[in-house]
Amino acid sequence: MEHVKTENQFQDLINGNEPVVLKFFTDWCPDCKRMDMFLPTVFEEVGNVSMYEINKDDLPEIAEKYDVMGIPSLLVFKNGEKQAHLHSANAKTPDQVIEFLSESLNK
Repeated sequence: MEHVKTENQFQDLINGNEPVVLKFFTDWCPDCKRMDMFLPTVFEEVGNVSMYEINKDDLPEIAEKYDVMGIPSLLVFKNGEKQAHLHSANAKTPDQVIEFLSESLNK
């Protein structure tokens, strides 16, 4: 998963015609590390999805702008608009993430 390092890179990604998923995380977050362990299973189930990660501590202004309060959080963007947001409390299991991605990527 590619790491988003700049505001410009973020803007380029979210402004595409295809949906893109951004995972907000931090290095100190145990739930983020647990999610990383089951993401391969999620990708097998959901199929081909463009997913990137942003360290909330490195780009706090982006996290604040899009109401990312807890981590990990998954946000789906398309054409520069936030389409869906899976908050950290609902991102604990592979099934929760698969359901979220299946619903939000097929809108």
